[in-house]
Amino acid sequence: MARRKKVYEGKAKILYEGPEPGTLIQYFKDDGAQTATESQPAAVEGKGVLNNRLSEFFMAGLNSIGVPTHFIRRLNMREQLVRMAEIIPLEVVVRNFAAGELSSRLGIPEGTPLPRPIVEYYYKDERLSSPMVSEEHIIAFGWANQQDLDDIVALALRVNDFLSGVMMGVGIRLADFRIEVGRIWEGDFMRLIVADEISPDSCRLWDVRAAAEREAAGAAGAEPGPLADVYTELARRLGVLPSNVTHTTKPTLIN
Repeated sequence: MARRKKVYEGKAKILYEGPEPGTLIQYFKDDGAQTATESQPAAVEGKGVLNNRLSEFFMAGLNSIGVPTHFIRRLNMREQLVRMAEIIPLEVVVRNFAAGELSSRLGIPEGTPLPRPIVEYYYKDERLSSPMVSEEHIIAFGWANQQDLDDIVALALRVNDFLSGVMMGVGIRLADFRIEVGRIWEGDFMRLIVADEISPDSCRLWDVRAAAEREAAGAAGAEPGPLADVYTELARRLGVLPSNVTHTTKPTLIN
């Protein structure tokens, strides 16, 4: 069998040439991935398997409600077939609650509900630690135009509605998350799609169910906190936990 050609390797994933033109194979590693919404997590055994299943669950769900993504199908435990897209060099972050960098930057107490979802942009450049940028920067430097930004906001808010509803249904509060957006062409027509992945590596998740159980028991500290063993627990609650993944590592993802 011919060796597959590697197209790109990041902290958490490897992209290989796909079997058909316009496709890629996305391989999920166990290594951590630093984003605008979280600190650098350590490698967790089995994380790639779980993130593959979780991203499949979310991307397929978005496709089913008409939100376009790069996801085509899962190939095996660690790989999925995706559409090739021109990635816009931005991390698009949607925040529902004050947390992490937003809390420290603006002095808003952690956990404060925001009056509406806030969309922020971070320039994707690891050498610069992905700095926050404004729409003016994005348009001035040609990373996207105003119509792209309007479409990105609409896309991000639809993803937020879907993810928030799914998470709340299993006792999890979606504090914030990030997505990447890519361009694809169908003839002369260009459209934007959700690319990369949606997994605990790109979300800040708080455990509402555990807080409610503590409150019912009369215990102190009934505010939602980080989801313990976030990969396995999220996969278990969503019903996508592979039967051969049994690790009980408890990474600290949310700061």
